[in-house]
Amino acid sequence: MVLPGSCHAAFTVLRQIDSVVVLEQLGSSLFDTALQMVVKDRSVNATYTDVSEKDSQQKFMTDFFLIYNLIIGLTPILPAMLLARLGDHGWRRAPIMLPLSGYLLSRLTLLLVVLFRLPLEVMYGAGVVFGLSGGFCAYWPGVMTLASLGSTAKDRSKVLMRMELLYGGAGLVGSLVSGHLFLLYSSSTQHGSILLSVSTLLHLLCLLHSITLLQVKPVPIPEPEDACDLLPQAPGGVPVEAPAGRNMVNVALLFVAAMLYVSAVGGGIEILGPFVLKEPLSWSATQVGYGNAAGCTIFLTSFLGVMVFRRYISDTSLILIGMLSFASGIYFMSFVTATYMFYLARSLTLFALIPMPIIRSLLSQQVPASSCGTTLTSLQMALKFASLAYLPAFTKIYQRTLGWFPGFVFTLSSIITVLGMIPICVIGCRSPKRQRYETIQVD
Repeated sequence: MVLPGSCHAAFTVLRQIDSVVVLEQLGSSLFDTALQMVVKDRSVNATYTDVSEKDSQQKFMTDFFLIYNLIIGLTPILPAMLLARLGDHGWRRAPIMLPLSGYLLSRLTLLLVVLFRLPLEVMYGAGVVFGLSGGFCAYWPGVMTLASLGSTAKDRSKVLMRMELLYGGAGLVGSLVSGHLFLLYSSSTQHGSILLSVSTLLHLLCLLHSITLLQVKPVPIPEPEDACDLLPQAPGGVPVEAPAGRNMVNVALLFVAAMLYVSAVGGGIEILGPFVLKEPLSWSATQVGYGNAAGCTIFLTSFLGVMVFRRYISDTSLILIGMLSFASGIYFMSFVTATYMFYLARSLTLFALIPMPIIRSLLSQQVPASSCGTTLTSLQMALKFASLAYLPAFTKIYQRTLGWFPGFVFTLSSIITVLGMIPICVIGCRSPKRQRYETIQVD
């Protein structure tokens, strides 16, 4: 039986990784708002002898998220490396399907916590299950690997940024409706039960999709020109010296820059959740959803920024623009006392998501295609190890500065971002002034 052209095109789209990204992020954006509001509700009765009642709620929330995020940061390390190895040996769907099962179980667990009033600490166990499945640490490199290996070196940055665009667009839609769904309930259910039911259903559909429909394209044979874009070039455009498979200096510099930048972003955004729930902002579930949607909008603006700026400037300059965007926005966040000021600060971070996709793209061009999955997962592992330092540090600093300057952690985040710009500047200085990067053509 031959399918009509439109049906065949639709079926082809469904078999691509894009559909998995959209379904997963829709479900996750609903879950994020639900978890944030459930923790807030459970913090009402929290009391600590050494702080005030309001500060006790902030301490309860930040302590919970600290432990929860450390669990989901530590436990995926070994499983993600094993899944990356499986992926590089031909099992390309394994780093996607197994983490998606962990996503489903963790969302289902929070739903049970809400329905049956289970202790919030049950989510620590859900975090362990989520981590042992590989978690985001295995899932996102798996997605990026499939996208990278299905594209040429010329189009790789564009393809990876498209993944980020889909991720952000789905998160934007999910976040906008999440606060409203959280408030829906009946006499027999609790706040958030409908929201979490939808989230669980979306993750179930996503898992089934990855098992039955997801198509894995064969790995293309690497071409000689797919070598490192950052190689010094002679005036004729010919590389002065070809790397023996890997350019370890650029790999090391990119790793350092990524770790510093993610530490700044991760630490600042981690505190932003509890920050907006306290006075003077005191956000409701709907406002939390809108705030999360504002964060997801940055995916769209960053994608457009790459499409426009990449025609005129190098990859290293793009990364610096993104880092500067976040540094300015998060610094302004230090002094936010009203909701409109929050959105002004967010508007300054329009290009904050440009650096990491470009860094991943450059990394994928420093190594052979057979090591692409392992390299990207190794980067994700390094970022997870960095979280063991920055998550406790930012949490404790925030708790100790609540009384005199709650926004101090955002200023610290801005400083770390500026430090992360240094390795990128070094890479730019190592490249000849006449070197140019291939322009991404917009279809």
